[in-house]
Amino acid sequence: MSYSGYQAHTAAAYAGADARAEFIKKTYLHLGGAVFAFTALTALLINSPVAPAMLKMIAASRFNWLLFLGAFMLFGYLAERWAQGGQSKQMQYVGLGLYVLFEAIIFTPMMYIAAYYTDKSVLPTAGIMTLLTFGGLTATAFLSKTDFSFLGRVLSMAMFAAMGLIICSILFGFNLGTLFSFGMVVIAGGYILYYTSNVLRHYPTDAHVAASLALFAAVALLFWYILRLVMSRD
Repeated sequence: MSYSGYQAHTAAAYAGADARAEFIKKTYLHLGGAVFAFTALTALLINSPVAPAMLKMIAASRFNWLLFLGAFMLFGYLAERWAQGGQSKQMQYVGLGLYVLFEAIIFTPMMYIAAYYTDKSVLPTAGIMTLLTFGGLTATAFLSKTDFSFLGRVLSMAMFAAMGLIICSILFGFNLGTLFSFGMVVIAGGYILYYTSNVLRHYPTDAHVAASLALFAAVALLFWYILRLVMSRD
């Protein structure tokens, strides 16, 4: 997300202590709400006829997954744009809600496999590992007082490279393997540091919806690849 359109004095780093604390509280409350909604939606989907139908569709052709991924990226981009601080509050909430819905949909096939075709401990283990990792990285960003915004360009380049590898793996049918999943966990951790640092310093204090969406996207990415790693060891 670009901050060039914001006036410096509106950023959290320049706000009063009360306004800054209120912004941070609202951001993490919205993040908690997004995670709760994601969990509820995913549980609903994997316990409905939708999940096996999606799995069957994706298994029919690897190109179906490419189309599915492309649609998610398109709608995810639109949702993120709607949630940015320059939009009306209503559109920000629409963007956040749609992004949570899209994440629940794209997670459904893998969550369905994890729930019904692996050990019962896989999902709880991945969830706890994600929570602990997020908590540790968040504490690092809060306590170290380091501005991690310098990671933005490096993370963007890493994500473009990762997306290229994902698309190639779908087109040519090769498995990216465990090492790739470890690399994506590192990238997701970098995004958590980056966005947490931006919450503390660079987001304007009225952009808690956009800030919570950014953090939710990073947490979802982290959970996706931690779950893949746990499933691969099952």
